[in-house]
Amino acid sequence: MQDIEIARNAKLKNINEIADRLKIDEEYLEQYGKYKAKISLNYYEKIKDNKDGKLILVTAINPTPLGEGKTTTSIGLTDAFNKLNKKAILALREPSLGPVFGIKGGATGGGYSQVAPMEDINLHFTGDIHAITTANNLLSAIIDNHIWQGNELKIEKVTWKRCLDLNDRALRKVQISLSGERNMLPREDGFDITVASEIMAILCLAKDMKDLKRRLGNIIIGYNKQNNPITCKDLKAEGSLAVILKDAINPNLVQTLENNPVLIHGGPFANIAHGCNSVIATNMALKMGDYVITEAGFGADLGAEKFLDIKCRLLNKKPNAVVIVATLRALKYHGGVSKEECTKENVEALKVGIQNLLRHIENVKKYGVTPIVAINKFSNDTEKEIETLKQTLEGIVEVSLLENWEKGGEGGIELAKAILRTLENKESHYKPLYTYEDTTIEEKIETIATKIYGADKVVYTAAAARQKKRLTELGYGHLPICMAKNQYSLSDDPKKLGRPEGFDITIREIYVNAGAGFLVALTGDVMTMPGLPKKPAAEGIDVNDDGVITGLF
Repeated sequence: MQDIEIARNAKLKNINEIADRLKIDEEYLEQYGKYKAKISLNYYEKIKDNKDGKLILVTAINPTPLGEGKTTTSIGLTDAFNKLNKKAILALREPSLGPVFGIKGGATGGGYSQVAPMEDINLHFTGDIHAITTANNLLSAIIDNHIWQGNELKIEKVTWKRCLDLNDRALRKVQISLSGERNMLPREDGFDITVASEIMAILCLAKDMKDLKRRLGNIIIGYNKQNNPITCKDLKAEGSLAVILKDAINPNLVQTLENNPVLIHGGPFANIAHGCNSVIATNMALKMGDYVITEAGFGADLGAEKFLDIKCRLLNKKPNAVVIVATLRALKYHGGVSKEECTKENVEALKVGIQNLLRHIENVKKYGVTPIVAINKFSNDTEKEIETLKQTLEGIVEVSLLENWEKGGEGGIELAKAILRTLENKESHYKPLYTYEDTTIEEKIETIATKIYGADKVVYTAAAARQKKRLTELGYGHLPICMAKNQYSLSDDPKKLGRPEGFDITIREIYVNAGAGFLVALTGDVMTMPGLPKKPAAEGIDVNDDGVITGLF
């Protein structure tokens, strides 16, 4: 059966039953139908003194067109822990409509390791992303109205962009204010995809409503004639934005196909944002479960780096273990084999591709955390290839084979036991890769580029060099760096697979997300508004007269 058919045939429990398992009182639950609910922020106040559970991060090698199964692994691992009678909760990001209708498809797992209701989660869910889109564009409307009404703040340059939760390359650059009305001077604007927007980052990094409003107020919307920043607070807009986000800030409760609890909240892209679910949902999960499995987007060079260097400091928690997901076919792809040939045995290509995995293992260890490698097993994996992988990694890292796509939680028990052994025998000595306050923007970028990506050096365009200097002058040099880089390669060139060497990282632009609390460094050709592929997933998605959806994956 296809994923959507498996999900549709699952026996889901009413969300109240899932909440009861977590001892969430009805007063803290806002139901969205039978199988979805929001948990009130007030509930955290009730449980905040509970002991924290163990935090387990799931990341991966650099992704390939073949898929690695990071979300599927996270779900299967949660089910496996519960099969072992461990109180485990899953904390995930929510999918974006852009990838759903683009090249990636949905993000609710696969096979018998899925979160449900699959269709709802992949489409509109509880409306969080729509709320973020609306809040973002309300701020744009307030900015343009302020200018039209006389521009009291003397806004000279608007840097704030509009956003949309779709891949629409035609909106990357647009001309606005073409009506000819007074004070409406035409100017260039643009759209980001919602999941790359600063408000998405803010929602996911805020600790509570007070912190959310503070961060919204700190958003820089543009600059005056003296090139000094103008903020959302200057426009007195932060309260209105917070009102739009008042429900979106509450985490969403759903379940796996095996009826285990899942918190899904927030969905920033990892190649152009920080790639982690919300601080609020993760903190709440840590107070409700003995083990919390969470995921960071794309490879460990992107999502995991941002999780470990940005999110963990805001959580004030250390990860206890890290799972790195790979497949043999994806490793062969990194070894230079075409997508069509990856299902055939090729030990030599595998040996080359393993170098990508080794780099991610080394990187995780730099943070003082023990990694475990999880290999999603496919029927065409050969014993010779499996043995080659195990021999290569012997003495470096523990390796577990996964079959949870086919078997659900049962197929993830080997991995769950490996993690339990690690938690028992290997204490986490987590420390971030760099410090914020006593390092320059240049030093932080160089640390990530050389120590995580393996670059020789960092090259700045003339524009990026000017921006770096000005942001330091404005007092933002102490902020962490959110690197925006293609996900396919450790380098800024998506064609350099495996473990590239002898390359430079080019920084073409640096800007501040003062509300989110980080600097964004754009590398290579990465876009904040992706486009659709030649044959988008949207072409294969349909709904019949009875409302049954097909083609969603």
